[in-house]
Amino acid sequence: MTSFKTRGLRGSTLEEMINRTNEKYREMGLALIQKVPTPITPINIDKSTRHITLAYFDQKSTVDYIGAVQGIPICFDAKECAVDTFTLANIHAHQVDFMKDFEKQGGVAFFLIYYTHKDVMYYLPYEMLRFFWDRAADGGRKSFRYEELNPEYIIPKAQKGILVPYLEALKKDLYDRDDE
Repeated sequence: MTSFKTRGLRGSTLEEMINRTNEKYREMGLALIQKVPTPITPINIDKSTRHITLAYFDQKSTVDYIGAVQGIPICFDAKECAVDTFTLANIHAHQVDFMKDFEKQGGVAFFLIYYTHKDVMYYLPYEMLRFFWDRAADGGRKSFRYEELNPEYIIPKAQKGILVPYLEALKKDLYDRDDE
């Protein structure tokens, strides 16, 4: 098994690992997930290389990924955390609102959080995020601690060429929803 650390995970590498995972899931016929591009307006373009050298974001992005797994619509965002406390300032209200509306339409929304200092990837279901979000809105902690998370949603290390095997956690999330 490949460790996240040995793969040199940092910055956009998390995104690249998720992209490769999604491509593998597509090849296997398990899911069709696309990266949602962040809309930008170019300001300066280097004419010789045709590269954008200066741009600004047109609007707030909603989530990083959207698609379907075996006919189930899903959307998720990926975040990194270097300590045991994840600050909710890393998540924006418009993202939470989008996920709420997405779930109202029958979809499944979640976050993939990579705890870099622990080398642990975690699947955070929308409902769990909503608990922490509402707690903060009610004057409580503006963060959540790793110890508050359900260990059953820890994503296993890479397996069978799948770098971030999050489908098992999604399956558990769906199972837990059916039990409610």
